[in-house]
Amino acid sequence: MKKSILILALFSICINAFATETKLMVRAKAKDAKYVGSSIGGAHVIVTNTLNGEILAEGNTVGSTGNTDLIMKSPHERYTQLADAKTAGFLAVVDIDEPTFVRIEVISPINKKNAQVHATTELWLIPGKDILGDGIVIEIPGFVIDILKPNTHQYIPLESVAKGLHIEANIVMMCGCPIQKDGIWDSNLMEVKAMVQKDGEPFADITLSNPAQNTFEGRLEITEPGYYQIIVYAYNSKTGNTGVEKINYVVTE
Repeated sequence: MKKSILILALFSICINAFATETKLMVRAKAKDAKYVGSSIGGAHVIVTNTLNGEILAEGNTVGSTGNTDLIMKSPHERYTQLADAKTAGFLAVVDIDEPTFVRIEVISPINKKNAQVHATTELWLIPGKDILGDGIVIEIPGFVIDILKPNTHQYIPLESVAKGLHIEANIVMMCGCPIQKDGIWDSNLMEVKAMVQKDGEPFADITLSNPAQNTFEGRLEITEPGYYQIIVYAYNSKTGNTGVEKINYVVTE
């Protein structure tokens, strides 16, 4: 028995002796925006060997969203590096002894389940051939939308909405970058609406205005009690970006 254990230990040592440390930088970049980093909680990265499902590396992207002028305002020529040492990313360090086909899965943003996107790509890793700099950049489409008013499953007396129900949503890019009128992420280019159902039937569509950074609001006329649902969506026809959030609430007698 001891001899078998020794042989297995020596075999493991021999395998590891031939493995080569290989570095892979992975970044998540919001569509039409910047990198997903620490300010919004980061993106979760999983690097897996496609042959046997072994997880080779796993962790969150950390760092800043990047240089706004370089990413959003400057023309980019081929080989232009958009990320710097402070830009959010996850550095995977794996030990492989032969070219290995891997799957990179990014779950982003990790702390906003209502807006999470699962995006993947696949590539060959070659022992000792690091992929650094901008690294592998995975695009994350969408908007992060949080409906602030009304609250989920809130019971609202009919008499309290005699002048209309206030609808308010907070909307940012998937990196947390701000949205406002005439800003870099211009709300004038975005269609934001609240689609309302009552007792399971279409009830009203309300266009939401943008009075302040990231804030979208409108007012819904309600004259009857019932079970209501609000779906808030954001749509940018110029970029094709979309985002949705929904809640349910009850208006009582």
